Amino acid sequence: MRRTGAQIVWEMLKYEGVDVVFGHPGGAILSTYQARQEYGIRHILVRHEQAAAHAADGYARASGRVGVAMATSGPGATNLVTGIATAMMDSVPIVCITGQVPTSLIGSDAFQETDITGITLPITKHNYLVTDVADLAYVIHEAFYIARSGRPGPVLIDLPKDVQTAETDFVPPEGEVRLPGYRPVGPGDPEAVRRAAELINAAQRPVILAGHGILMSGAMEALRAFAEKTDTPVALTLLGKGAFPESHPLSLGMMGMHGEAYVNMAIQEADLLLAFGMRFDDRVTGKLEAYAPKSRKIHVDIDAAELNKNVPVDVAILGDVRQVLEQLLPLVEPASHQAWREEIEGWRADTRARDILNRPENGRLLAPHVIRAIWEATEGKAIVVTDVGQHQMWTAQYYALDWAYPFITSGGLGTMGFGLPAAIGAQIARPDHEVWAILGDGGFQMTLQELATVFQEKLPIRIALINNSYLGMVRQWQELFFDRRYESTHLLNPDFVRLAEAYGIRAWRATCRDEAQQIIAEARRHEGPVLLEFQVAEEGEEGTVYPMVPAGAALHEMLRRPVAQSS
Repeated sequence: MRRTGAQIVWEMLKYEGVDVVFGHPGGAILSTYQARQEYGIRHILVRHEQAAAHAADGYARASGRVGVAMATSGPGATNLVTGIATAMMDSVPIVCITGQVPTSLIGSDAFQETDITGITLPITKHNYLVTDVADLAYVIHEAFYIARSGRPGPVLIDLPKDVQTAETDFVPPEGEVRLPGYRPVGPGDPEAVRRAAELINAAQRPVILAGHGILMSGAMEALRAFAEKTDTPVALTLLGKGAFPESHPLSLGMMGMHGEAYVNMAIQEADLLLAFGMRFDDRVTGKLEAYAPKSRKIHVDIDAAELNKNVPVDVAILGDVRQVLEQLLPLVEPASHQAWREEIEGWRADTRARDILNRPENGRLLAPHVIRAIWEATEGKAIVVTDVGQHQMWTAQYYALDWAYPFITSGGLGTMGFGLPAAIGAQIARPDHEVWAILGDGGFQMTLQELATVFQEKLPIRIALINNSYLGMVRQWQELFFDRRYESTHLLNPDFVRLAEAYGIRAWRATCRDEAQQIIAEARRHEGPVLLEFQVAEEGEEGTVYPMVPAGAALHEMLRRPVAQSS
């Protein structure tokens, strides 16, 4: 079959099982866009290319498939960069296809020419500049393989205009992709697994640290079986939420900078840490020199570069975490750590005494009130997408997950503006599920133009806007560490209800707890998209995320909410 490069793009996207592309057209990618209608692949027109990358990211996380974003050359391509970096940091498989000036003009500073492969080299698993149409089909096939294999991540394909219009004989690639030097790993080294099992069987105070890799490898059941057999408490990273049921007796909850105090105490007092599919990020460890000083450490990861990178370990196992857990299960002995678990429960009781939700009602609406009300209304079964900031941490703390969909958020890069477009991708991926986008007023205003996309596509996303009129997390640092010298963090916001209505989206506002519960119920009865604005406490103890590990401090040196004084 003779096909143009533009047609080959869509032929190969169909071949790879793609059913939707997120993008924004422009001159250098126009030929490819014009060929789309022949192939029936859905296109979601975003209002900014950054949103295309974030939507592809949200789609990938919610579906387990590769997300696809498309943009033109120059500014269109560079607008993808933040979304590509976000996907790279969180190991999310997306493929980005960009237009480029004709090959004869590359390097001439032509109109809307940018060296996007050079720009994205550090933030992609691999990227391509295709200069021969005969190579295009295999390049696309290879790109999808790289994006989803091993430790997943973003891949970019840059496609000059003349390559899009050139013709060649199209033959779909056959057989497995073989790349010299690239060998995705499977099971762990048997000797390393055996040594790990010995440490596990000898441990008296073990803790599992479960990360995003559990979800990406489909290791949820294996993790549960392992934790139950060894009677080991399970702590979760931010992106590991959903990897282990949070209602399970062995569940501890989130660790790290804004993790629960008893979780961090358990890590510091453990005699064995089992790190499964996580990378010892600085937000997890705090001060490295003081991190888990009493423990031996086992680290299982699919990326060799992560082993012994931040935290030296006693046993490092390179392998797919599901397969490694399946190797470990028959080697570990049934155990009971009742005394250890009771000690942790004592610390947990102290945390409950400090929980702001356990304080008497004072008429003020607090962000935790909102998150808990959404959790109660949805019974914890919604797909939750957040932006970045205080609301992100409150959602991680107060929206408990018992099922294996991930908590969709920007963890590694911390990208404000991620939430709304990622929720679009998640809703497209899971049209039969309830999707909540929980956003802060700062991050929301970075990509709020995507309300137009939500309305145009008739997506029933429920947007919960936590409005405290500040860049909340930055303000919190200024309050705690800079004597309340607030600099460039106060926001003079628009009327968000009227703004949503201008986009054709139904909207409500709440200023107290009863109103919040009422509008959440109303929103869930509404069939289309909605925006709920919650005006919450702006500063002070009620507007601060606790606990908090200050920069440069150890995990046990947390700033904690004071225990409420009885009247």
